Amino acid sequence: MAQGPHHATSPYAQEAGREIKSLSETDVDELTRGGGWGFAKAAELNDYPGPSHVLQMKDRLGLRDDQLREVQKAFDLMQARALEEGRTFVEAERALDNAFRNRTITESMLQDLIAKAEVSRSRLRFIHLAAHLEVTRVLGADQIAAYGRHRGYSK
Repeated sequence: MAQGPHHATSPYAQEAGREIKSLSETDVDELTRGGGWGFAKAAELNDYPGPSHVLQMKDRLGLRDDQLREVQKAFDLMQARALEEGRTFVEAERALDNAFRNRTITESMLQDLIAKAEVSRSRLRFIHLAAHLEVTRVLGADQIAAYGRHRGYSK
């Protein structure tokens, strides 16, 4: 018995129902709560500890009170900036998606919408990476090494 032509389903098929096609609900949640969204991996995986994890491990790392205050300050600043910029990025992606959805997109509009989204994405990445730089300046070499061991990056 002959079968009809085989149609492969796109790996994107399950994403067609997303509110913003380029971002999952998890992505939107992460970005709008100031989460890292993997932006700081270049720092994190090269021995530049992140403020959130340092705060979680403060006792294991033996943070002094002055270090704790500095790391908390770096975290709070990063969080506030990332929260605002994350919302900006999500809105930029929403505008791009809407222009396609509404079939109002033009080439110049496309260029402008992409530029806005990418500038915001760049700012987000800077915010998160800069926080890792700041925290690394606060910690001692032994604390940075301990951080790497506790995070499973080194032995």
